[in-house]
Amino acid sequence: MVRIAFDKETVLSEHFLLRHLGRDELRRLAATTTLSNHSAGAVIFLKGDPGNSMIAVVRGRVKICAHSSEGKELILNIIERGGLFGEIALFDGEPRTADAIALEDTDLLSLERSKFHPFFKENPDLALRLLAVVCKRFRETSEHLEDSLFREAPSRLARCLLRLSRGFGKNVDGGILLDIKLSQQQIGNYVGVSRETVNKQLGEWQRDGLIAINSSVITLRNKAALEDVALAEA
Repeated sequence: MVRIAFDKETVLSEHFLLRHLGRDELRRLAATTTLSNHSAGAVIFLKGDPGNSMIAVVRGRVKICAHSSEGKELILNIIERGGLFGEIALFDGEPRTADAIALEDTDLLSLERSKFHPFFKENPDLALRLLAVVCKRFRETSEHLEDSLFREAPSRLARCLLRLSRGFGKNVDGGILLDIKLSQQQIGNYVGVSRETVNKQLGEWQRDGLIAINSSVITLRNKAALEDVALAEA
């Protein structure tokens, strides 16, 4: 495994939430952060763990998920490079509300709640920016819940692929490649359906030319058709 060296101040200066801060403020903030590495599958935190930090993804990807008492997994979100998670902890300091697991080899930058609060007082707009992130999360969670309650499996799966295309899509010849490798079980966990249902539906869409699959990587070939499926409620 090749490790890459990162300058914490540079990482912070490039982040959408913090790049408006001055050099001195970034230097002070960088001194309070911790950089850590997590291999694929490593647990970053579990639901119920102390909520004492917000975490930025420097490299890699992290899944935010919940588990039923029977061990069934539901993926709530996937955070990639430049994204944040655990941000609610900066406001309330309450226990974590979900699990965070590294999807691949991942570097994280942690900002402790107690050390970050002074920056809120000095930069009120920083709190507003972070609130916008929290509100976006609530909207995504609400949409996820509505999908699970009101939409059938094909619609939910199509909406999942379109959502992934917004976060991980790359334009290629003939479509939009989803630059993230998820197993059919993981996709099922993302939309709340079985792996068998995902396998059957993806197979149908591949035969119909809506998607292409190569080594578990999906390319959207007919986005308009998937959008029509996504709008269907039955």
